Amino acid sequence: MSKLWASHQPVRVGISSCLVGEKVRFDGGHKRDRFLTEGLGPFVEWVPVCPEVEVGLGAPRPSLRLCRRDDAPDAPDADGDGVRLVSPKTGQDLTAAMERFAGRRVAELADADLSGYVLKRASPTCGMERVRVYGPSGRAVARGRGLFAAELLRRLPDLPVEEEGRLNDATLRENFVERIFAYRRLADAFAAGWRPKDLIAFHSGHKLTLMAHSPSAYQELGPLVADCAGRDRDEIEADYRHRFMQALAVIATPGRHVNVLHHILGYMKKRLDGATRRDLLASITDYGDGLVPLVVPVTLLRHYVERLDIGYLKRQAYLDLHPKELMLRNHV
Repeated sequence: MSKLWASHQPVRVGISSCLVGEKVRFDGGHKRDRFLTEGLGPFVEWVPVCPEVEVGLGAPRPSLRLCRRDDAPDAPDADGDGVRLVSPKTGQDLTAAMERFAGRRVAELADADLSGYVLKRASPTCGMERVRVYGPSGRAVARGRGLFAAELLRRLPDLPVEEEGRLNDATLRENFVERIFAYRRLADAFAAGWRPKDLIAFHSGHKLTLMAHSPSAYQELGPLVADCAGRDRDEIEADYRHRFMQALAVIATPGRHVNVLHHILGYMKKRLDGATRRDLLASITDYGDGLVPLVVPVTLLRHYVERLDIGYLKRQAYLDLHPKELMLRNHV
């Protein structure tokens, strides 16, 4: 089976610079992440960004905080947004400078052909969620979002974005990496001069993937694909991308995986002997019962798809979503 996760274009992923080992932290250090650099790194092209250094601050530098002028969690300040980016040591307010930088830098990234982004958790500029916000009394509430991260998520709502801390969770890690490669494949499908048949082929090839995440999304996207011939191409592209990426952001459950695995087996069962069918069915059951990881039934089914040369299934991205070296389906 060809590497369906592969692309003829580089899979470019934005990342907080400290996570790839650059010494840009406020203390002059880094937060190099082994999975990102040694695991995922060989399969992507990193685009490092450090908002604090790029806005003109040095390394090392005084630390920054998100602060409110009132201790009430949702109290607005005089400017209406309720949160300021300040240095508690110097009292310097960097809110306006960071917001200007974020708007300019994210606009550049929007044209950089990214397929995903990894942010540094808890950062007052890069944190995606639950960043500490301090009130005048010093009391902190973990309800904030870094100023750069906020602009990134606002401007690129369909881009797969995660924090490195959340990637320690095997399920979230698998979902994020799957979305990165899916985003790249979709960009390839929507390359210059794409035709309705290109979108039909993409949608058909991701039927099982969508069924594992959101069966209803597959059904809802069908009419959009079928009626795309008479619609504006830019409108179709934006609509399909948004709904497709929203569907993949839904975590695939073991139950939906089992349904997909049975669906695959159903395509080939008449061409298999009884013993082989029972073995494949047993592997699916064991996965559903939590006894073996997903990679076991997927690998067995993929073997017979190749052996029997079933074209429809060979074109399904579900069987080859991401590099096997990442071992993302190996957890129970």
